Amino acid sequence: MSRLLSATPVLIVETIEPLLPFWIDRLEFALVDQVPGDHGLGFVILARDGITLMLQSRASIADDMPSLADGIFRTLLFLKVDDLEAFQSRLNGVPRLFDRRTTFYGSEEIGVCDPAGNPIVFARFPTDEANPPT
Repeated sequence: MSRLLSATPVLIVETIEPLLPFWIDRLEFALVDQVPGDHGLGFVILARDGITLMLQSRASIADDMPSLADGIFRTLLFLKVDDLEAFQSRLNGVPRLFDRRTTFYGSEEIGVCDPAGNPIVFARFPTDEANPPT
C-alpha cells in the first residue's frame, strides 16, 4: 500500500524577504534552504519543531508552474509520497497542473487540482527508497 510521508503547505507570496523576520525572528523558524529568483528570493524552506513550511514567490510560481501564474492561489499543498506511480494511477482523469517531471532538487512530481481547484503536488524523493519510513 502506498503511503503519504508528509504534508507541507507552500505559501505563495509576492516577495519573500519582507516575511522572513515574521517567520524567523518572531516565530523562530529556521531557514533550511533558499533558492534565488530573478528579483530576490524565489523559494525558501523554513522548519521548526518538526514542521516544515515553504514560501514561494509568485514570479517563481510563474517559472515553475505556469498554469498557476494567473490564479488567485495563495496556498499549495506539497505531499511527499513513497510510491508516485500508485498516486499517479489514482489520479487518472484528474486535470493536471503539470505532467510528471524531475525537479532540480531531485524529486519526481506530478501536479493536480482537487475538485475545489486547490493545487496539490505529489512528490517522491530518491532518498526515500533508501530510507523507507518505519
